[in-house]
Amino acid sequence: MAAEKLSRAAVAERALSLGDQEGVEAVTVRRLAQELGVTPMALYWHFKNKDELLVGIVDHALASVRADRSAADPWPKQLRAMVEALVTVMREHPSLPELMHSVAKDEGESFQRASDDALALLTAGGYPIDQAWWVASYLLHSAIGMVQAQPDCPANVPAAEAPEWRRKKRLMLESLPADRFPMMVAFGATYARAPDTERYFSFCIDLVMAAVESMAPGSQRP
Repeated sequence: MAAEKLSRAAVAERALSLGDQEGVEAVTVRRLAQELGVTPMALYWHFKNKDELLVGIVDHALASVRADRSAADPWPKQLRAMVEALVTVMREHPSLPELMHSVAKDEGESFQRASDDALALLTAGGYPIDQAWWVASYLLHSAIGMVQAQPDCPANVPAAEAPEWRRKKRLMLESLPADRFPMMVAFGATYARAPDTERYFSFCIDLVMAAVESMAPGSQRP
């Protein structure tokens, strides 16, 4: 790719792809320049250093996380759409949950916009703005956690090796002393089959949204 045709978005997209394939530690200005066929100096037009590059990756990835449903939709529906969009983009990019923890994401415009959207929706639900920020942070970290803790194999296990990974996991759990860990032994049997990942994410999003809706000052709590 010619240096003069490089855009900030193109650099961030290639860096995100590199991180997904080889891990965040592989994302350096020098390595990215090699991937793009340019000199490192060409990338410094867009990002002054690696820290800025990592923030740029997160900013680029979060561009799709917005409250863009119909304005007539109730605030919980719009907020859930944002959580679903965040979970979707992190599932598509395995490096993103780690980056969300480690970089100064609040320096990116996409994060600030998504946060502003979330605060607007939560205050519409009756939360005072300080509590709205707490709830928005809860939703963000819940989304990161549910992606990192998704059932089945770690993201770096090839699909062809998944059945063997599950078999070993099941054997490990079922070999625990049943008198001391009866529930863990019982849980081990669930590794006999591939998990329903879509059901897992739907359940987890239902779980966190139920908490947000039930705690909203305008809700009808018993």
